[in-house]
Amino acid sequence: MPIYSFECAHCHKKFEVLVGVVAQEKELQCPACGSSRIKKLLSSFSLGASSSRNNDTNTCSSGSCSTGFCPTC
Repeated sequence: MPIYSFECAHCHKKFEVLVGVVAQEKELQCPACGSSRIKKLLSSFSLGASSSRNNDTNTCSSGSCSTGFCPTC
């Protein structure tokens, strides 16, 4: 089942909802304020270090990291 991210248009709290294959029976509400004025956010995902994707901003310039990616370099 997918997890969707939402943001409340009233209080701006961000939250996630596990959504089943069958449509929700009730309207979604913000868990903080109860408002039904929510918007769905775009999701992002991360590729692991074993990926063939090269991210130049995180590439280890010293070559001393075992993974080849070092956020401190």
